[in-house]
Amino acid sequence: MNQTLLPLLTQTVNRTEATSVIEIAFLLTSLSLGPAILITLTSFTRIVVVLSFLRQAMGTQQAPSNQIIIALSLFLSLYVMAPVWQRIESAALVPYLEQRVSAQDALVRAWEPLQEFLLRQTRKADLALFVQLRQEHEKMIPPRVSAENPASLQREAPASEIAVAALIPAFVISELKTAFQIAFLIYVPFLILDLVVAAILMSMGMMFLPPALVSLPFKLVLFVLVDGWSLLVGSLVRSFV
Repeated sequence: MNQTLLPLLTQTVNRTEATSVIEIAFLLTSLSLGPAILITLTSFTRIVVVLSFLRQAMGTQQAPSNQIIIALSLFLSLYVMAPVWQRIESAALVPYLEQRVSAQDALVRAWEPLQEFLLRQTRKADLALFVQLRQEHEKMIPPRVSAENPASLQREAPASEIAVAALIPAFVISELKTAFQIAFLIYVPFLILDLVVAAILMSMGMMFLPPALVSLPFKLVLFVLVDGWSLLVGSLVRSFV
């Protein structure tokens, strides 16, 4: 009997050690890819780009600093992504820790809420573009989905069949486009203020006085009076709803 139990115990220990090694390797890989995942699969890109453009539009040089912008963008991203994380935790993480599902099933369950968020924030034209490029790259038949007819994407390519390699870059460029649109709206009032100050200085003959230096206090006063931080942060968060 001892001779029978010994091989079984050895196999069990070996399997446990192998599973632990795989889990540790997966954890280390996830940590190393953490910054890339944060940038490409969350709302971080849109928020940090808009805040960077705000600083440039106000002409405050390094105020707020890069560290403050990144930290604020990070916590706003955590706030926006909280419902997605909660769904991932309840659908994938908790069942996996309780050993009710395998690691592969947990990954599939975790991807579904995140995929839904990415699809909701991705423009159909951008997604259709990368689907078409992927089909052309794989030398498949000419795709019926095209950027000129993005509405056909939902009819012919269900969400479950959209490749990750096409969805992620489409989401990133959609976020950049949205961030640039918001940045344009931010730039307009500050640009008008710069033009007004420059015209006044020219009429007064102060051509050698930099208009940006004179308009900076007025920009700060205007931004504070309209409660700019609350308006901007509120608009950014609502843009993901």
